[in-house]
Amino acid sequence: MGDWIAFWDSEHPIYVNARHRDVHYRTIAQDIRAHLPAGAAVLDYGCGEALHADLIAASATALILCDAAPKVRAALARRFADHPKIKVCAPEDIATMPARSLDAVVLHSVAQYLTPDALDALLATFRRLLRENGVLIVGDVVPPHVSAFTDAAALLRFGAANGFLGATLVGFARTLFSNYWRLRSQLGLTRYDEAAMTAKLAGSGFSARRASANIGHNPARMTFIARPV
Repeated sequence: MGDWIAFWDSEHPIYVNARHRDVHYRTIAQDIRAHLPAGAAVLDYGCGEALHADLIAASATALILCDAAPKVRAALARRFADHPKIKVCAPEDIATMPARSLDAVVLHSVAQYLTPDALDALLATFRRLLRENGVLIVGDVVPPHVSAFTDAAALLRFGAANGFLGATLVGFARTLFSNYWRLRSQLGLTRYDEAAMTAKLAGSGFSARRASANIGHNPARMTFIARPV
């Protein structure tokens, strides 16, 4: 995953402008919040820039933001330095947290960058950290049949609906010449169909179901709601 971490820690062209970045993270925060119990202690693992994490924290007792990219993590720490409910951690900090200390864990748009074994190890950690009535939310899982063209079409629709369609078209050209396509071509994305992800979660001690809609802008991808068993 090191190459992907380096990419997300760089000045990459994935967000076509400030409007895209803002709406992207606002949509994700609102969608995540809809799945969370009120008053939960929440871990958002692989949170990215999480511009609107305050929307999640508003209904939580505590929110831990965790990202492997050092520059992203530093920016998060600066942005939420004065927020009483938000704490920023590195992945290595999560492994030392007390068992049964969380009510909810979010893993959004991360599974596709992990090997199956790495995901299993992470799920085992989450299983240890979650309370008996806790919830694990795994979002943006990429099915085998979803192509880059499907992803591009979803982004075009998102841009058209939120006022940055023109910038999206320009952004596609920039992305084509970026490291993103080299990494996606060389490393690929790890993909799961619904049955495979449900089985993987079951193998890690969770009972899971697919949510009616994916978190974020891409309806072709999947979100799963899982609970410890």
